[in-house]
Amino acid sequence: MSKPYPRKPRLDCSSSKGYQNTILAVFNKSSEKTLSYTHVCQLIQANKPHERQRVFDALTALAQQGRIKQESHYDFRAIQSEKIIGQIQINQRGNGYVIVPNVKDDIFVKRENLNSARQGDRVAVQLLSRPNQKPEGLVQEVLERGQTFYTGLIRSKKDYFVVIPDVIGFLGEIIIPKEKTMGAKEGMKVVFKVTLSPKEKSNCFGEVTAVLGKAGTNDAEMISILINHGFEPEFPNEVMREASSLSDSISEETLSKRKDFRSVLTFTIDPVDAKDFDDAISFERLENGDLEIGVHIADVGHYVEMDKALDKEALKRCNSVYLVDRVMPMLPEQLSNVICSLRPKEDKLTFSVVFTMTTSGNIKNTWFGKTIIHSNRRYSYEEAQEIIEGLTEDPYGQEIKLLDTIAKNIRKKRLKDGALDIQSQELKFIIGENGVPEHTIVKQSKDAHKLIEEFMLLANKAVAKFLSPDIKAGEKYDVLYRVHDTPDPEKIATLRLFCEKFGFVLPPYNEQSVSNDLNLLIQQIEGSPYSSLIQGMIVRSMAKASYSTENKGHFGLHFDFYTHFTSPIRRYADLVIHRMLEEKLKNSSLRNNPALREVCKRISSYERKAIDAERESNKYFQTIMLLEHLGETFSGIVSGITEHGVFVRLTENQCEGMVSIQSMENDRYYFDADKFVLVGRKTGKTLQLGDEVSVIVDEVSPKKRRIDLVFSAF
Repeated sequence: MSKPYPRKPRLDCSSSKGYQNTILAVFNKSSEKTLSYTHVCQLIQANKPHERQRVFDALTALAQQGRIKQESHYDFRAIQSEKIIGQIQINQRGNGYVIVPNVKDDIFVKRENLNSARQGDRVAVQLLSRPNQKPEGLVQEVLERGQTFYTGLIRSKKDYFVVIPDVIGFLGEIIIPKEKTMGAKEGMKVVFKVTLSPKEKSNCFGEVTAVLGKAGTNDAEMISILINHGFEPEFPNEVMREASSLSDSISEETLSKRKDFRSVLTFTIDPVDAKDFDDAISFERLENGDLEIGVHIADVGHYVEMDKALDKEALKRCNSVYLVDRVMPMLPEQLSNVICSLRPKEDKLTFSVVFTMTTSGNIKNTWFGKTIIHSNRRYSYEEAQEIIEGLTEDPYGQEIKLLDTIAKNIRKKRLKDGALDIQSQELKFIIGENGVPEHTIVKQSKDAHKLIEEFMLLANKAVAKFLSPDIKAGEKYDVLYRVHDTPDPEKIATLRLFCEKFGFVLPPYNEQSVSNDLNLLIQQIEGSPYSSLIQGMIVRSMAKASYSTENKGHFGLHFDFYTHFTSPIRRYADLVIHRMLEEKLKNSSLRNNPALREVCKRISSYERKAIDAERESNKYFQTIMLLEHLGETFSGIVSGITEHGVFVRLTENQCEGMVSIQSMENDRYYFDADKFVLVGRKTGKTLQLGDEVSVIVDEVSPKKRRIDLVFSAF
């Protein structure tokens, strides 16, 4: 007797949207260019008079929307458009954004137009006609699934189990036969994979591959975040075996091929809780009064050989992922925290850029090569900052203060040349022993951070310029660059209008002066209560930095040449650059690598995934923090406005939630997109970014990563 699994449902025509989506699917699959109204009714089995009427209404509506073309009163034709291929990212509301390489704007896809696409899938999308608006599309086909494994909550039925997926895109529950549950019990969080995914609208079948435990625990939720963004928390056995076979002992042969810096003063400056120390700085005074400053980077390439298990896994992950309470490393801890990490009082293999410079920071010479170092001391940023401020005496205090002075001179010149002076802020949770966040602090970049930053930027810039082909000499090969394009004039225009609301001036877009204009704006807002809000808007108006073989320069840093060389423990891009640098030092030139362009696409994509995972982790801990404050009142500032309501950032703890339009009972509000405000239809009362408000924590959902607020007095 067959098991009573759910039957295949009929096509979804339960609503006008359902009819439209079903009809669009028919046109996408049909080999005929034109379909009559009666033919469409036959294809979707709309036999009853009221069903046929709704089909005609839906066809007419789709034609009016520009999604199909009406040939005659009863005949309709699919609009043939170029198939656009990209990767889809889906937000918490279930809407998607298709990222297309070398295309400025992402293509927006409404939830009802996803056509079973899920997070990270490679899709073919059809552009919908939306005059004078941002591009919007309809997923025509899922070309390749972005990932194999997902997480969800398991539920018991009479004769089988189902998993309710955590991610958007599945058409319903995933049916799990009893023998495929791995012993998971009702209400547990599990990892599953789809074993049967029907093309038409019916439930998928799957099997449980791991049991994460009780839903709602930090471990279960953090692992779920990683998996659902395409990262695998555990390393394969083959990778772990290769890592454990590596030794940190250094042979005489290896030593003989390297420049020895072990007698030179060297130290690291990192976050207090860091374990993977990528970079160190050495300091030496020369007889003529100049300085020799070395930027020494962990020589990961010495241990991770190309195309071996560790290398393949590093490329698969692309980068380490930093969640609130844990790190998912790109490389196993034996490498990231032990062998490659530049720990104090240990001999370590490094790849270095050594600058000969004056005490004011003018560079006279640059040397690249393989080295060995012995770090004298490990500093936290806080310890180095106290030395810089003169609050602490230290044996190497004089050298650190001089490096700080040089870094400030280099930074001053960089900003004068046109680099942006955006001050980053990071929300850090202080986690108690029970895993619950006790409070938050906003970490700001201070002199110690900027000291390290300037020397890393200097090294990255120098390596990029050294690796770039000499066009005049006829060299032709690809290099992996870190690029940041000039901002979109439309986004700058929006930013300009936004700033005017707060009394700040940003001139009209001018490609030659836009960086200086933005820096003048940043100076204007310094000390303003709206500073962080406007800086956030400035960042959102910028193009996204990415990896590319096409050297477009870096707008934000105002560099003509830039790459990533300084963090190979946590970024695959840097490991690629190390290998290219080694090859050029040996052969004086480079061979072209045809695979490099695909590597750039992959690491850019996974960088975005890592950022999304980190944001979701942050949002989860915000919900956990506010669970104990339901019904309490907080002051806050309006940090975002949409047609659905306003986002409010709480002043006390920097957590952010939404006040929905539906909850604003004193009036009916609408979103004025031109003025970027919510306006009450009766009272004319407005809500705009930066408004100080008082809100009550109404509802908190860690599962949905959502905080719902209501105004306490409005």
